[in-house]
Amino acid sequence: MTRPVLALTVGDVAGIGPEITARTLLHHPALRERCVPVVVGDADSLRRGCETIGADPAAVRVLDHPSEATNDPALIEVVQAGPSLAHVPFGEIHPDAGDGAHRYVVTAVELAKQGAVHGIVTAPLNKAAMHAAGHRFPGHTELLAHEFAVRNFSLVLSAGDLYFFHLTTHVSLREAIDGVTPERTDAVLTLAGAFTRALGRPGERIGLAGLNPHAGENRIFGHEDADVLAPAVERARAAGLDVHGPLPADALIPQAVKGRWNLVVVCYHDQGHAPFKAVYGDDGVNITVGLPVVRVSVDHGTAFDIAGQGVAREASLVLAAERAADLAPGWDHVWRAAQAAESTPDAD
Repeated sequence: MTRPVLALTVGDVAGIGPEITARTLLHHPALRERCVPVVVGDADSLRRGCETIGADPAAVRVLDHPSEATNDPALIEVVQAGPSLAHVPFGEIHPDAGDGAHRYVVTAVELAKQGAVHGIVTAPLNKAAMHAAGHRFPGHTELLAHEFAVRNFSLVLSAGDLYFFHLTTHVSLREAIDGVTPERTDAVLTLAGAFTRALGRPGERIGLAGLNPHAGENRIFGHEDADVLAPAVERARAAGLDVHGPLPADALIPQAVKGRWNLVVVCYHDQGHAPFKAVYGDDGVNITVGLPVVRVSVDHGTAFDIAGQGVAREASLVLAAERAADLAPGWDHVWRAAQAAESTPDAD
């Protein structure tokens, strides 16, 4: 594919999703040289997003199918998914907005299954609003995995050439410790290796962070590093992957920030998210590895406190679309690796 078609889900319309989508598509024409972005969401909310940023609401054009897209940089082309949400106020948890955010993702998945889009880019949703609408998913990642019916997947944070894979994500710390299993570690290391091929850099070094302080310090601070992680590293190396570890996280992650490592595997949500966001803020994106198509998301929330004020920055969404466009052509490597390891336990 020379120019992949990307489904941009608009997220929770009570938040900044519509306005950052409008900014992304109207203020960054160079993006159209890399992909064909088609919004999946609500046209009226996008028109309101245009008004918020001082753009003409007439720029919003409704499509019946992504194949109708012209990729005109003066237009926001949208597949209308469900009823208008023009009644939803800015900055409030609203079940209709939560239901819409869920529906936009489900619609994007169906388009991907049909082959109508080659990747999915997600603006932020609000978990409380989605739950209020009866959709009890911890977040985008788990919803997408459910809709694609996959079990082997990983949340990956990325900034520039740095990628943080996660063994576990949206679970309690107690559950995360239990979730660091041999099978799960093998599966994520396999995904990380496949991802290096999608990047065009097979053989890239992969650093695995220890679960416990000092990676267990020779079993003084726990046995998981020696009994679970170290054998997984040996199996990965025997399979041809250049994996190192388990390494103390407080040494590995600073080294990665300084450029010594490009691919890092962490054990639980805050082991990766806290340092990543402290360093990169909104300059990172969230990639789901293990789906049939690439999915990239902004790495920030709905920002209800500033929604509708026209001050939200679109940089993370632009970066997410660019990253999805770059990864889509080589994504089959990652998908085939995920299928090969599909018998592993659930990711979270």
